[in-house]
Amino acid sequence: MRIIIANHIDPAIRDRHDLRAWTQRALWGARDGDLVVLCAPPDPHFLRYATALTGTNPGRLHLVVTPPGAYGGRLLDPQKLTHPDTLDRVRSYLAEHGGPDAVEEIWALWPSASVARFAQALTLSEKLPGCGFLSQGGGELVNNKAVFRTLAAAAGVAVAAGTVVRDPDEAAAATLPLLHTSGAVVVKQAHNGAGVGNELLVTDPGLATGHAGARHLQHLNRTDLPTATAAYWSERWTWASADGRFPVVIEEFIPDARTVYCEQHLTNTGLQPTEMGELRYTSRRLSHESVPLRNLAPAVEKQLLEGSARLAATYRDVGYRGRLSTDAIVTPDGQVLFTEVNAQVTGSWHIYEVFAHHIVHANAAPERTVTESHVPAHWTVPDGATFHRTLTELGLAYDPATRTGVIVSMPIVDPPSGSGAQFTFSTIYDTPAGHDAIWNALGARFAAPCRPAA
Repeated sequence: MRIIIANHIDPAIRDRHDLRAWTQRALWGARDGDLVVLCAPPDPHFLRYATALTGTNPGRLHLVVTPPGAYGGRLLDPQKLTHPDTLDRVRSYLAEHGGPDAVEEIWALWPSASVARFAQALTLSEKLPGCGFLSQGGGELVNNKAVFRTLAAAAGVAVAAGTVVRDPDEAAAATLPLLHTSGAVVVKQAHNGAGVGNELLVTDPGLATGHAGARHLQHLNRTDLPTATAAYWSERWTWASADGRFPVVIEEFIPDARTVYCEQHLTNTGLQPTEMGELRYTSRRLSHESVPLRNLAPAVEKQLLEGSARLAATYRDVGYRGRLSTDAIVTPDGQVLFTEVNAQVTGSWHIYEVFAHHIVHANAAPERTVTESHVPAHWTVPDGATFHRTLTELGLAYDPATRTGVIVSMPIVDPPSGSGAQFTFSTIYDTPAGHDAIWNALGARFAAPCRPAA
């Protein structure tokens, strides 16, 4: 059996407010006999739905819900992993199912020190890869974008021109030369994801930026750039540095670049690449992610794989064990520049490991592609029941016989009145035309506001 911790980034690093639905993606990895620790009871429909697709018997899963803690069950309170009630329930299950020796591994979505404390309290430290490293706060270190640039330099991989800064004056001094060279820079928070913690500073209002992952955009006055730059940092340093708690990354912006990644699995004996994929942004917001990545020139793929392996080896030498994503951009002239490393079970994991390889067998002939999407802003999905019913009515629910259709990636939480549900789903298809047919059929149903059936 495995013990699976459905957590997310520690709130002390970044408060994500309510992740009850998103962290239930851990259920995609659960197999018969596993024990899953969650912050709240899972959505019963989603539990049945996910296990039906993976072939797991939900009756053979043991679910432990921690006490609500400081976040009312919206997040897994790190302190509640070692709460006596949590530990007693886990020990009780282990006592009835082979004892501690029956545990093969402990793995968590986020490499928190609290998971190490949990393993230590159960005398299962050896079942948590990299336990000692995590117990000393290593999870924050290896997920810090500023630390990434340091380790990337040590690994000898190519990164975009830029630097790490620790105060507003240093930031302004570093920003000006990059703006003079490229006309735009990316400002990155040390901890954030999917472009939410990135801001573009642009001196050319006509520069195309929609393809980039940067939630925020600022146009600076070119007539007096030093003054505009200093004013920007005076205003935005608190945001960029999370109230001064973390350093900030400044990088040159590369127009017309593709965003790709290569994930790795780091163990005590070595490392293994697991998948390559591509991220696409619409209006600077993450909209689609596709695996496997097949349309990369051989020379570019070689750069991505080799650089990813060097980074993974460096992070392994530091002490990290587990899943790791090396993110990069491909410049128009075919150069791969690495942009960050996410040392965690990323939002890509279930797309390739569970959907593409366990359910769909995407590389088997005829090949399939899996594209995960966020519900577009112009769609209005009133609730989960309506979306699932629509998939059935349109014949778009995933069909194992054709290996095509839609898999809903997470529970669909009913939205506040007057708004649409927000969630992710994956489209499985054979050709781009197949993807478009599914997408257009759903768009025709949900692009206009609708209401649930009476």
